[in-house]
Amino acid sequence: MIGAKAPVVLFVFNRPDHTRRTLTALAANAGAKETDLIVYADGPRDARDRVAVEETRRIAAAAQGFRSVTMVARPDNFGLAENIAQGVSDVMSRFGRAIVLEDDIETSPGFLDYMNAALVRYRDTPKVWHISGWSYRIDPQGLPPYFFFPVMNCWGWATWADRWQAYRRAPERILREWSPEQRHAFDLGGAHDFFTQIEDNAEGHIHTWAVFWYATIFEAGGLCLNPTLSFTRNIGLDGSGTHFTKPSKEEPLTLRTEFDGDLPDSFDANPAAIRRVQELLSIPVHRRLSRRVKRAIRRFRGAR
Repeated sequence: MIGAKAPVVLFVFNRPDHTRRTLTALAANAGAKETDLIVYADGPRDARDRVAVEETRRIAAAAQGFRSVTMVARPDNFGLAENIAQGVSDVMSRFGRAIVLEDDIETSPGFLDYMNAALVRYRDTPKVWHISGWSYRIDPQGLPPYFFFPVMNCWGWATWADRWQAYRRAPERILREWSPEQRHAFDLGGAHDFFTQIEDNAEGHIHTWAVFWYATIFEAGGLCLNPTLSFTRNIGLDGSGTHFTKPSKEEPLTLRTEFDGDLPDSFDANPAAIRRVQELLSIPVHRRLSRRVKRAIRRFRGAR
């Protein structure tokens, strides 16, 4: 029997301590006891991962405070991108919607209330493609508590099956088809180099999924719901993750602890929020030039 609450899909690998913290915070959410938890545990890359992978699986399988806990233990190493893409697709086919977490995303007590309310509210609004639990640390003065934004954030998110079915990881096609104007818009008007991730995937330097979910939403002209104050924080910015990112000024200092229900009815990206994120992310000219030089050198070496 499918519950009234959306299932939570949790992706874990070899970080038992992060997984424990993530589960403890999630279980403290209002509505956790009515929520089905489905854990996709990736397999070890080699013998060195085995102990940590097994300990992580034991912690996840023993999770308390949920309606049910289902463990999908991968026999082999899928890698983060494939584990997430296949796992989300599987859950979408069964439940029609899902809330998605990785093993290093700590949630506040109001996270599930917010996610479930937004999934119900915008289920039949085709322009809304994605619910973000995390948001950039911008000045909230004058902004509504929740707003629509063109960029996808993946540190605690949700969507529906009919949107997710459009997901494609197609870096070569994007490089071939997108105009310079599209690339500039994808980079939030040049504020951040999201498109570099597409190029790095095409060249085989990285193998990721999130930028392609963003690209899918972008091509559809979709919107992403964001909280002005985040419901989540990333506790994995310590060098332990598959795709490590240094802590930055973007991370929230405090989290929104309760969902107040004041979701927007106007389906347009909030221009004030966009400007503030652009100001936060704005790339200095010298950094842009440095990245272009490094990319040119890397391509030259790869062509030899």
